[in-house]
Amino acid sequence: MPDDTMPNDLVSLAAPPVAPTVRTVRELHGQRWTDEYAWMGDRDSPRLTAHLRAERRHYDDATSHLEDLRGALFAEVERRIPSTDSSVSWKRGDFFYYTQTIAGSEYGQFMSTRDPRQPGTVLLDEAQLTEPGGYVEIGVREISPNGRLLAYSVDNLGDEVYRLRFRDLTTLTDLPDSVPRTYYTGAWSADSATFFYTVHDDLFRPHQVWRHAVGTSTTEDVLVYTEDDPRYAVTVHTTHSGAYIMIQSACRDTTEVRLVPAADPTAPAAVVRPRRTGIEYRVDHAPETAELFIVTNDGAEEFQLMRAPVSATDDSDWRVALPARAGERLHACHVLADVLLLDLRRDGFPLLRIVDRATGAEREVTAGVPAGTVRLTRPVEYDADAITVQVESLVEPPAWYSVELSTGERTLRRRQTVGGYRPAAYRTERRHATAPDGTRVPYTLAWRADTPLDGTAPALLWGYGAYESCDDPAFDPMLPSLLDRGVVYALTHPRGGGENGRRWWLDGRLSRKTNTFTDHLAVADALAGDHPGGLPVVDGARIATRGLSAGGLLQAAVLAARPQRWRAVVAEVPFVDVVTTMLDPDIPLTANEWDEWGDPRQPAAFTWMRAYSPYDNPPGGPRPAMVVTGAIHDPRVMVHEPAKWVARLRATAKPDDGPLLFRVELGVGSHTGPAGRYAHLRYEAEILAFVLDLLVSDAGRPAVAIGRHGATGNADAAAADGESLRQ
Repeated sequence: MPDDTMPNDLVSLAAPPVAPTVRTVRELHGQRWTDEYAWMGDRDSPRLTAHLRAERRHYDDATSHLEDLRGALFAEVERRIPSTDSSVSWKRGDFFYYTQTIAGSEYGQFMSTRDPRQPGTVLLDEAQLTEPGGYVEIGVREISPNGRLLAYSVDNLGDEVYRLRFRDLTTLTDLPDSVPRTYYTGAWSADSATFFYTVHDDLFRPHQVWRHAVGTSTTEDVLVYTEDDPRYAVTVHTTHSGAYIMIQSACRDTTEVRLVPAADPTAPAAVVRPRRTGIEYRVDHAPETAELFIVTNDGAEEFQLMRAPVSATDDSDWRVALPARAGERLHACHVLADVLLLDLRRDGFPLLRIVDRATGAEREVTAGVPAGTVRLTRPVEYDADAITVQVESLVEPPAWYSVELSTGERTLRRRQTVGGYRPAAYRTERRHATAPDGTRVPYTLAWRADTPLDGTAPALLWGYGAYESCDDPAFDPMLPSLLDRGVVYALTHPRGGGENGRRWWLDGRLSRKTNTFTDHLAVADALAGDHPGGLPVVDGARIATRGLSAGGLLQAAVLAARPQRWRAVVAEVPFVDVVTTMLDPDIPLTANEWDEWGDPRQPAAFTWMRAYSPYDNPPGGPRPAMVVTGAIHDPRVMVHEPAKWVARLRATAKPDDGPLLFRVELGVGSHTGPAGRYAHLRYEAEILAFVLDLLVSDAGRPAVAIGRHGATGNADAAAADGESLRQ
C-alpha cells in the first residue's frame, strides 16, 4: 500500500480533524477504485482511536455555544416527564407485573403484586445492575410459568452482548447460574426447570439455541440447534398456550420453525415445514384442537392465515383459515382460548381484529385518534378475557385501554401524564406526496395549532424506510419543544418500510432501493411546494432531515442527491459504506442482509449499490450543515463507517459548505445512543439544539403553552391552568 500520508499532528481544536489517508486499491467486476480510509476498519488501531478522539473534541468545541439551548430543551422535557411513574400491569399466573421509574433514577424497576391495587415488590432494579460505565440494557426478562424464577440478561457496554442470570423470586437473590454471552429472546419449559436461550457468533448473528437446567453449571448446557447458513438468525419463544417452545430460523424472506414440547424439553426439535426460498411462516398453537395457526405468504403476497394439525408432517394438511383480504397486510395471529387476535395493517395504519373462534364474528380495534397508532403492548395470557392496547399519535400522549374480547368494549386504564402539555394545542394528520414515478407517498405531519402552514415555517423530516419496518406515529415528549418554536415535523413513510404492506417493502429494497430516497425527497418537495401547481406548506429554504442507521443511509443518500434541498442533515450511526461493507462477510450482519441490500459480488447488485452508496458518491455543493453520529461499541453499524464517510466529506468539501460535525460515542453506548431515560433525553436535546440553531433564529426562546384563554407565556402555565391533559 504506497502513498501513506499519515500526518503526525491529526488536528488542532481550531480546525476540523484531517484523517490520515492510506491508499487502498479495490477492484471488482472490471471496475477499479481507491479507498483512502479503509485503514479505519481496524477498530483497535491506535491511530483510529486518536482520530475519533480528535473528532469528538472538535464536536464538543464547535457546539459549545449551544449549551444554553441544550439546557433549556432538557429542562422543558424534564418538566413533561413524571419523576415517578409506572406502567399498566399485565397478568401471568397468580401475579400482576409492571414496571416503574422513581425520582432521580435513570433506570426502571420490574415489579410484581398479587393485587394491582396494592404496592408491589421490586423484582429487578436496573440501577443496581450498572457497572462503572453506568450503562444498562435488559435483553431478556422472562418469568417462569410457576412464577418463582426470573430469567434476565444484562448488557453493560452497549455491544448487545448479554449476561444471562436467574433470580429466585422468593428470596430475591440470584442463583449461581450465569451465561456470559447470550442474545435476545428466551423461553421456559412447562415445569419451570429449563430455560432455552440464544447465543450469537462473533459477527453478532444469533445462530444457536441452548438449553439450561436451572441449578446446574452452565458448562453442562445442551446445544439444541445451530443455524449454519450465515443468512439466517434464530429466535426462541413459547406459544401463547405455553405448550411448545418455538425455534424460528429466518432470513429476510424465508423462515423455518421447529417445535419442542414444553412439557418434554429434552425432546428433539421437530420442523413444522422445511424452508422454501421466499416463503415465510409464523405459528401459534390451539391446544383444544391440537392445531397450529400459521400466518404465511405462501400463495398470498400480503399473507393469509392457515391451519394444520400439530401432527402434520408436511404442508399437504395445511388449509386456509382466513384468506388474504385486499388492501390488508396480515402480520401475526395470537391464538387465545376463545378468539384469534390478528395484528394487521390497512390504509397505512395498524389495527387489531378479534375473531371469535366459535362463531367467526369479528371486531376491529383501531386507534380512534387522528393519524394515530394502536398496538398490543403487554403479554397476553392464553385464557385472557381482555387485552390491553396502547393508543397514541405524534401529538397525543399514550393511553392504555382494556378491550373486552367478547364485546370489543374499550375502557381507559391509564393516560400518560405529560406536565404542562395540552394535546388540543397541536395538530396532526396523514398526507401524501407524489413520487417521480407517480406513487403516492404517505407522511404524517405535526404542528402547533397557531403555526401557519403557508410556506413560512421551518420543518424537520424524519425517515427510515427499510426492512419492512413500520415507522408509525408515536408520541415523543421532546417533540413539543420543537413544535412550540414554530417548527413543522414530518414523519415520512417511504418505500422500503412496511407501512403500506409487503409490496411497499418490495418496492424499496434491492434494485428498487432508490425509491426510498426519491420518496423522502418527494415529501420535502411537496412541503416546499416545489412541484407544478403546488402550494408551499413550509419554508423550502429551512428544511432539516434526520434518520438513524438505515435511516442514516437515507439521509446520506438524499444529501448526495440534493444537497441544496436541506438546511441541515442529521445522520445518526449511518450505514453509508454500502458496497465495501456488504462485500465483507467478516463484518457483523453482512451475510444475513444480502436479501435486503443485495450481494455486490453479483454484477447487477454491485452496479445498483455502487450507484447510491454515499461513501462512493460524495455530494456536490454547496452542502448544508451536518451532524453525523457513531459509537465505538455499536455492533450494527461499525464506527468506521460514519468515520470514513465524514473523512471523505471533509476531503471533498468546498469553502462555502456548511459545518460538518462528527459526534462519536467513545465510551459505553449503543446503536441508538446513551441508555437511561435522562441520559437519552440529554442526547436528544443535543441533536435538537443543533437543528433549532439552524432553523429558528430565536431558538432559545422559552416554549409557549396554550391555555384555555390562548397564549399563556411559558410551559408551566398550562399546568397551572388545570388543563395539562385532555380528559
